[in-house]
Amino acid sequence: MTLALTEPVNRTILLLDIEDFSRRDDVAQACLRRELHNVVEDTLAEAGVERNMQYREDRGDGLIVLISADIPKTALLRALLTSTPDALCQYNRLASSSAQMRLRMVLAAGEVALDPKHGTVGGLVGHDLNQSCRLLDADVLREALAKRDTDCVLAVSPSVYEGVVRHGHRGLRPDQFHHAAVSVKKDRLDLWLHDPLLSATEAPVPAAAYRGSGDVGASGAAAGQVPAAPATAPPDRGVAVTFSGGNASFGGSQVVGDQTGVSGGRVTGDVVLGSVRHEDRSEQA
Repeated sequence: MTLALTEPVNRTILLLDIEDFSRRDDVAQACLRRELHNVVEDTLAEAGVERNMQYREDRGDGLIVLISADIPKTALLRALLTSTPDALCQYNRLASSSAQMRLRMVLAAGEVALDPKHGTVGGLVGHDLNQSCRLLDADVLREALAKRDTDCVLAVSPSVYEGVVRHGHRGLRPDQFHHAAVSVKKDRLDLWLHDPLLSATEAPVPAAAYRGSGDVGASGAAAGQVPAAPATAPPDRGVAVTFSGGNASFGGSQVVGDQTGVSGGRVTGDVVLGSVRHEDRSEQA
């Protein structure tokens, strides 16, 4: 019997994936899967997410977690930035080298529907969920985790950054997130990558300059950089001309010879410097 597709509802989308999961043997994989659930339990509990406010779908090397929109995203972000790294650190301190766990994480939001089928598990569908999964699979997120000594790396979707992060709520620092344009499966998407070591000179693109369509050029805006504003040139006040008797001085340099119509003071308009031909004088007369 096939059940009808449920109506799409708005959910906060949390995605997690274990680094190098497929390279481990079966025993290590089983250990990692169990510990991943423990880490998620700690994180959601810290954010105040009850069991009836979440839906989890096991993906083997990762998890899809849908969370009620009633849970503040600020609370989830604070937990992901504090409780998750702490839980991973405690686990990795005691785990063998073959069972070390490092995570890529994405926090997004959007409309998700459930299309259950009798005898199977899962059935989540939705464009927003698909796009979130593509963000989790982006090379920039994989590379960020590979380059760091930390146990996890977090990225957020444009809607989460614009609606929550950039406002600087308690525990969230917008200057620690930078924008990246990514290409995954022929889609050009945007994400905001958390980097606590991001320096002040590498400030993220301000909200006014950010274009959520993903059409970001190859200049500094694509790498999260703000192009430097050109220096403001001082107003052009011209050159000061000083007349003393029949001589003119330009910034200290004196011009000698005949000057026509000059008797001292500041003069505007045309000034004739040097000797004037006799025929010109007769014309002026």
